[in-house]
Amino acid sequence: MLQIDLWKRVLIWLVCAAGVILALPNGFYTRVEQANDAAAEIIAKGETPERLEAIGQWPSFLPSGLVNLGLDLRGGAHLLAEVKVEDVYEARMDALWPEVRDALRPERGTVGTFRRQPGPADQIRLKISKPEGMARALEVVRGLANPITTLTGVGANDIEVSAQGDILTVQLSEAEKLASDDRTVRQALEIVRRRIDEVGTREPTIQRQGADRILIQVPGIGSASELKAIIGTTAQLTFNPVVGRGSDPDAAPGIGNKVIPSLDEPGVYYTIEAAAVVTGEDLVDAQPSFDQNGQPAVNFRFNTSGARRFGDYTAENIGSPFAIVLDDEVVSAPVIQSHIPGGSGIITGNFTIEESTNLAVLLRAGALPAELEFLEERTIGPELGQDSIDAGKIATIVAFIAVLVFMGLSYGLFGLFANVALVLNIALIFGMLSLIGGTLTLPGIAGIVLTVGMAVDANVLIFERIREELKAGRGPARAIDEGYSKALSAILDANITTFITAVILFAMGSGPVRGFAITLGLGILTSVFTAIFVTRLIIVMWFERRRPKTIEV
Repeated sequence: MLQIDLWKRVLIWLVCAAGVILALPNGFYTRVEQANDAAAEIIAKGETPERLEAIGQWPSFLPSGLVNLGLDLRGGAHLLAEVKVEDVYEARMDALWPEVRDALRPERGTVGTFRRQPGPADQIRLKISKPEGMARALEVVRGLANPITTLTGVGANDIEVSAQGDILTVQLSEAEKLASDDRTVRQALEIVRRRIDEVGTREPTIQRQGADRILIQVPGIGSASELKAIIGTTAQLTFNPVVGRGSDPDAAPGIGNKVIPSLDEPGVYYTIEAAAVVTGEDLVDAQPSFDQNGQPAVNFRFNTSGARRFGDYTAENIGSPFAIVLDDEVVSAPVIQSHIPGGSGIITGNFTIEESTNLAVLLRAGALPAELEFLEERTIGPELGQDSIDAGKIATIVAFIAVLVFMGLSYGLFGLFANVALVLNIALIFGMLSLIGGTLTLPGIAGIVLTVGMAVDANVLIFERIREELKAGRGPARAIDEGYSKALSAILDANITTFITAVILFAMGSGPVRGFAITLGLGILTSVFTAIFVTRLIIVMWFERRRPKTIEV
C-alpha cells in the first residue's frame, strides 16, 4: 500500500534540497563571479586568508560553484596552432649522440679518433681518422638502430647510417620521421589539454586538424594572448653537466655543447653539454613549496629510471657543477656536494608565489615536444552569445509554461504535483552541472528544453495507469500504488534506451555534441528520480493528510 519509510522520505528531500542549494549560485551569477574574481586577485597577490573573508561578496558557507558557459555563450579564445614537428629531429639526434659516442669508443683501434662535425640539425656527422675502419664504424652504429612497429607489422629501422669518405652520417629514416611526426602531434595535443585543464578551464575543445595542426577553443578566457601564455610556455626542465662559465654569449661552445644565459645573474652565461643527464620527461610530480629561507620554490620528484640516472651522476661527479636548466636558461648551477639518492630535489630562484605555482603546473603537464606556431587567433566576446542566451531563455520559459499548463489542465491536482516535481527537476539539473563543473552550450540549452518536455512523460504514464486502475474499480490507495508499480518497467525501458544514446553521444562526440549529451543525460536521471520518488512522496503525503474517499486524475 501507500507507505514510504521515514528514512526514504528524509533522503528524497535531502537530495532535492542539495540540488536546489547547489543550483542557487547560478541565480546570483554576478555576485558569485565578483567574489571569485576578487578572491583570485587576492590569492595572486599572496595576501592572507583573512583578507579573503573580508570581501563579503558571497557567504563562505554557501556553495559558489557555477555552471560554466560554453564558447558560444560566454565567449573565449580561439587558436589554430601548427606543431613544428621538425624540432623533434634535432632533439632526437642530440639524445642519440652519447650512444653513438659510447658505442665507438671501444673501436678506436679500428676506426681511430672521431669528432662530431657541424651539419644539418637532423643529422649526426662524424669524421673518423682511419677511413679504412669505416666498415666497422658503420656496423657498430647500425647496431644502435631499432625497428619501427607499424599497423602492418615491423617495418624499417628508425635510423639510417651512411658513409662518404671519412664522414659517417646518422639520420632518421623517412618511416621514423612519419611516425615521429604523428607521435609529436599526439603528445602536443595531450599536453595542451592537460595544461588547460590544470588551470581550471572546463570542457575546452581541443582537436587535431590535418597532419600537424591543433584547434583550441576555450570558453571564459579573456583574450587569445592569455590562452597563448598558458599553452605556449615550454617549461622544459633538464639537468646538464657544466663545461664552463663566462660573460661572452658568443663564445664557441664546442661540438656537443651550447651557451645559455643565467636566469638570475644578468650578463652570466654557462657553457653546458647539450645532452641532458635527466629531463622533465622523467618527472612524476612537481609542487609549489618554500625553501629554507621561506622563498617560493618548486619541489620535484623523478620516476625510477630518472632517479637512478640522477643518483648515479651525482655519485660519480662530486665536486663538479651541475646546471638546472629551464627553457634554455640556467636556474641555478650548484656544485654537487654528495650523492643524491631518491630522485627528488627543489628548484629555487627569484619566484613569486604565482610564478612557482604556474611553474609546478607546467612541469606536471610536461614539456611541449615541439614549438607551436599560432596561425590563427581570435578572441570571441561574450556579447556574441547573448542572442543565443536570450533565445534559449525564451524557449525554455515557453516550453516550461506550456508543460505546466498542459499538466494542470489534463490531470488537475496530480498535474500540479507533477509541476512541482518539474521545477525541482530543473533545479537538480543545474545543481548537478554546478557540482561536476559541466559546461552549458547552446546545444546544452536545447537538451534542457527537450528534458522539460520529456520530464513529464513518466508522470503521464503513471497517471494514465492510475486512471485505468480507478476505472477497474480499485480504491484510491490501491489505484495509486498499482499505477506506480505497473508503470515502472515502461518508464525504465524508455529512459534507459535514451540514456544509452546520451552516453554514446558523450563518448563519441566533442564540443557542442557533448554539451547536448551532458544535459540530456543528466535530465533523464533527474526526471526519472522526480517522477518515481518525488511525485510519489508528494502524493503519499497529501493522501495521508486528506484521506479522500475518491480521487480524480
